[in-house]
Amino acid sequence: MDQQLTAAIHAASAWVLPVLLAITLHEAAHGFVAHWLGDDTAWRLGRVSLNPFKHIDPFGTIVLPAMLLLLRSPFLFGYAKPVPVNFGALRNPRRDMVWVAAAGPATNLLLATAAALLAHLVGFVPAGGREWVLQNLQNAIIINVVLAVFNMIPLPPLDGGRVAVGLLPNALALPLARLERYGMLILIGLIFILPLLGAQLGVNLNVLGWLLGRPVDAVIEAILRLTGNA
Repeated sequence: MDQQLTAAIHAASAWVLPVLLAITLHEAAHGFVAHWLGDDTAWRLGRVSLNPFKHIDPFGTIVLPAMLLLLRSPFLFGYAKPVPVNFGALRNPRRDMVWVAAAGPATNLLLATAAALLAHLVGFVPAGGREWVLQNLQNAIIINVVLAVFNMIPLPPLDGGRVAVGLLPNALALPLARLERYGMLILIGLIFILPLLGAQLGVNLNVLGWLLGRPVDAVIEAILRLTGNA
């Protein structure tokens, strides 16, 4: 087998488990908190589950990240099937929407912290699998922090957008909420179209890189210090 392909497959294998855990627990957390606060929509549909197949979107969760990895893209992007939430069924819709939205990113930060703590135990893993396990833990820290920070961008339908809609006064919250129908198009433009356009023009238009780079680095550094890894 081609050495480059073998290396790509090995690298991809160290991302599979971290990505599945990150998206599964992120989405399950939304459903669990929504159920706790009065909306049983996700519960009835079986989406409050640790079964990753309940949350996987074939293209967004598997094909797209795999393509980016194989193409050695400088960024990794993917998505899961959103957990359905009927915000009107929540006991206090405006307030509880914030808790439901924040549950996903908060879970990702907890997972990143758990991975950093588990890194202290890598020495107990047999030598043959030690490097691969360490790569999984390192990737878990990265993917969970990136997911947490990315999802807190204040743009619906991202979690940060819903948190902002729940916290802002109506004069600002209502126009922001109306952006939800265009949110995914805006994200695609920021993630793919602007950087490609910038590359053609010789200008760095990686807006998300500017927005996320420093916060992601700062959060990872904080987690590593908190867990005694730095």
